[in-house]
Amino acid sequence: MILNHLWGIYTHPKEEWHAIDEKHESYFYSLSHICIIALIPAILSYYASAHLGWSIGVGEVIKLNQQSALSLGIGMYFGLMAGVVALAIIMHELAKVFDSNPTYTQSLELAAYTATPLFMCGFAAFYPALWFVMMVGFVGVSYSIYLLYSGVPIMLHIPEDKGFIYSSSVVTGGLILLVILMVGSVLLWSVIGDPVFTH
Repeated sequence: MILNHLWGIYTHPKEEWHAIDEKHESYFYSLSHICIIALIPAILSYYASAHLGWSIGVGEVIKLNQQSALSLGIGMYFGLMAGVVALAIIMHELAKVFDSNPTYTQSLELAAYTATPLFMCGFAAFYPALWFVMMVGFVGVSYSIYLLYSGVPIMLHIPEDKGFIYSSSVVTGGLILLVILMVGSVLLWSVIGDPVFTH
């Protein structure tokens, strides 16, 4: 069943990593997980941007019109999916340097479940105040990094000492990937047109 590891990665992550490692799912299963989880931040960002409005400190609430908010949501959805797939490719290629030879599906599983807490932060859009979203985002990023460090030795069968170096390299690669996605988003906005704000 899709998402059946979701509860486990929050309540008992190491045991859940072992369960995932013992019974690897298909490539389609992992991709389906990403497709479903990525809907959370995309849909809620659309809703918050078009209907609730964003509060950035003092001042009036900022809203986008329906079309701009929809473009934002769709762009975010495909950007998030592309980001996880790209992260899986980085994990897969980098593992070879550490004498590990995982399948691409294993790398995608690791990337998908590692990114899940970050995607779940999309629920913070129900209270779209910048300070709150950033605080929740920090918690989500921290737990995603924890999942990565705990999952690498189990999923990729890399010894813990090497696993720490590997995970740190993946985090660095992920940050670079994030910057690329942000720059790509800005360029995409310039192609589509400037966002239209409403009051």
